[in-house]
Amino acid sequence: MPAHDSGTGPNGEGLRPAPRSFAEPDFPLNAWYAAAWDVEVTGALFARTICGQELVLYRTEAGRAVALQDACWHRLYPLSRGRLSGDRVTCGYHGLQFDTEGRCVFMPAQDTINPSAAVRGYPVVERHRLIWVWPGDPAKADPGLVPDLHWTEDPEWTADGRVIHARCNYKLVLDNLMDLTHETYVHSTSIGNEHVTAAPFDVRHGDDFVTVTRWMLDSEPPPTWAEKLGKPGNVDRWQVIGFQAPATIVIDVGVAPAGSGAPQGDRSAGVRNMVLNTLTPERDNTCHYFWGVARDYNLADQALTHRDREGVTGVFGEDEAVLAAQQRAIEANPGRTFYNLNIDLGAMWVRRVIDGQIAAEAADTPAAPAAAEGP
Repeated sequence: MPAHDSGTGPNGEGLRPAPRSFAEPDFPLNAWYAAAWDVEVTGALFARTICGQELVLYRTEAGRAVALQDACWHRLYPLSRGRLSGDRVTCGYHGLQFDTEGRCVFMPAQDTINPSAAVRGYPVVERHRLIWVWPGDPAKADPGLVPDLHWTEDPEWTADGRVIHARCNYKLVLDNLMDLTHETYVHSTSIGNEHVTAAPFDVRHGDDFVTVTRWMLDSEPPPTWAEKLGKPGNVDRWQVIGFQAPATIVIDVGVAPAGSGAPQGDRSAGVRNMVLNTLTPERDNTCHYFWGVARDYNLADQALTHRDREGVTGVFGEDEAVLAAQQRAIEANPGRTFYNLNIDLGAMWVRRVIDGQIAAEAADTPAAPAAAEGP
């Protein structure tokens, strides 16, 4: 059965698979991007590149996370190679000091400070065990727009995760997560089997979200899910993939004994995980991939938490290899197009949503003044 979409006909009319060329990778800037897990940012200087912008992060003595441009105003030496003096960053080249807002508050060998001496300070929010940074217009940095990953700190759930430095453009990871039929081929020994590709799916979308839902009813569970459920027999298995623009995907996955009521909303006889993913572009062909896995059962079982994390690490390691190879092939074949299939419908809508955000930013950016003509 082909995919269908709420805004088109039952076979996706209006979004027919079509050739797509690889334009220069891009991303909206007016958005919150994860810069680090909370435990990565301490009372020491920490460098990370976000959306092509080099940042230095640290915590103040009171524990507040700070993000500044990682280039001294004086000679552009990376501030991350300096040191902290209280809450001030001291440049490791000539000793200029910058406060938490990025203003220079000390210059060596002079009493006056050039009023232009400053580095960019970035809006920062710490939420859901992540440090979020806004690389765009700071006046638009609304904390209410931080993506929802509350499962990382919800007392009714337990979660753990990691960060991957992925050798690919962030949109390739989004494509991968929106279409889980690759599980059949890439993850056949753990979470994938032929039922994933055979099952029908539904796509819903709006201005800032895309949701793909797939049910595999009365099907044989793949190895990982059979072990988690611990009961013999076929299962009703679900995958609900929720994209939050511009780069966050939460996947509600689980299995329950076939016929136990899971499709109707009663999942009490089954096991369920939330797979949490948020992507942060680094440069055109690399990204930071923050992920976590959460569960709402056996919350105190630390061994299970460890097994879940290591299991997902192995699965995502397989994805890493695929995506890196895909990125290399793209770079080796500039201008090459590829075709979408029905299974790509969710990913197609994700790219449309992102393109819409980028276009809106471009329309909101004042045009550069024209060059003055000579006499």
